[in-house]
Amino acid sequence: MTGGQGARFRALVVDDEPSLVRAVVGYLERDGFLVSSAGTGEDALELARRESPDVVVLDLGLPGIDGIEVCRALRTFSDAYVVMLTARADEVDKLVGLSVGADDYVTKPFSPRELIARIRTMLRRPHIGVRTTASEAPASITREPASDVRRFGALTVDPVAREVAVEGRAVHLTKTEFDLLDELSGHPRQAYTRRQLIDRVWQSDWVGDEHLVDIHVGNVRRKLGDDPRAPRYIRTVRGVGYRMGPG
Repeated sequence: MTGGQGARFRALVVDDEPSLVRAVVGYLERDGFLVSSAGTGEDALELARRESPDVVVLDLGLPGIDGIEVCRALRTFSDAYVVMLTARADEVDKLVGLSVGADDYVTKPFSPRELIARIRTMLRRPHIGVRTTASEAPASITREPASDVRRFGALTVDPVAREVAVEGRAVHLTKTEFDLLDELSGHPRQAYTRRQLIDRVWQSDWVGDEHLVDIHVGNVRRKLGDDPRAPRYIRTVRGVGYRMGPG
């Protein structure tokens, strides 16, 4: 199912509920997206390989290959944004979905308009080392122009090439994970609250559970080999949030 030939972005909707797929596809097409849909994990992966979507709306409870396995497989060849849909409010489901590379989640039932707003917010985020000027940033955060490679002990972060390495070994981060590390490493003396990180990484019009930040910080720490009990790279500032460590 496709539409909107002049669309700027391509979306893939994956769910086994035809009525939900029709609703989400309709909203996306009206918003200018070129949209494909799939009802199984197998079909979703085939479409993702063939069409290279910018964003994937992915149901957790698919028949056969479930959403977790689809997301894990998707991350081996695609850096598309992934919004996980779950019919269960169980926090474990959300944690597992985000741990395999999803960027956000929405719990059913949900408003298609809210989903589209979240997708649009993600797609507005800069990805090629683009830095916001101080006049565009909240007063509580001072923005700086893109700089050279940043070093924190064995960790290097290249904001222009969007590359991360630990002891010379490349570390693969999702777009959201890199954006989070880019923000923290770009202002290593700044202690960020969750809300500040939401505003800078997810954008100020994002609405949802701010503990999403904690999950993504945990994912970044795990990939960097950073012990959360004695972190070298991303430190917890008690009562505030997070800041970079010296490495």
